[in-house]
Amino acid sequence: MKTKQEIHAIIEELKRLYPDGICSLEYRKDYELLFSVRLAAQCTDERVNKVTPALYARFPTLEALAGAEVSEVEEYIHSTGFFRAKAKDIVLASQMLLRDYGGRVPDTMEELLKLPGVGRKTANLILGDVYRTPGVVVADTHCIRITGLLGLTDGTKDPVKTESQLRAVLPPEESNDFCHRMVLHGRAVCVARRPQCQSCTLRPWCSHFASIQEAAGEEKRT
Repeated sequence: MKTKQEIHAIIEELKRLYPDGICSLEYRKDYELLFSVRLAAQCTDERVNKVTPALYARFPTLEALAGAEVSEVEEYIHSTGFFRAKAKDIVLASQMLLRDYGGRVPDTMEELLKLPGVGRKTANLILGDVYRTPGVVVADTHCIRITGLLGLTDGTKDPVKTESQLRAVLPPEESNDFCHRMVLHGRAVCVARRPQCQSCTLRPWCSHFASIQEAAGEEKRT
């Protein structure tokens, strides 16, 4: 595992590379982020950002979404995939937000997980981006993969285990933005199918790169 100094160095380099460290989903209201994250399941943020303006123009309030026909919501989000389940979750969650929470997105993990279509990843993102809760870890696919390569986790593919392991090593005030920067780095440099290791400035602290270098050195010696 990494030392505190190495973890600090990784965090600081990510800040230099991606100073904003923000979610790429576009939203104006808290519940819009909640639904955009649901739409982003098995879909790109770019696609979601193209779909949501028309969706929220047609249904400009939570009350409008709560009263919407699921079939009509499906038409607006069709291109995001799994549109039937997503549309149903959006309408039911809108109704629940109004009925049980006074139209306000909850600010605890327990309450967020009660909403239709909301899992730990979505809940953590809401807690981090909307409520700035310290210690939040959004374990998406980029975060799981890259933190494993870096050696910040033991390489587990389990989101809950990744979340737990990162909570243990990341400064609470840094963890949410760190996860956003992992996503940005995964899109720009540490791409799943073709990681650009030679141009990655996280190389000095990357366990995966160190193993590549070690293997190359052994090959030269044989």
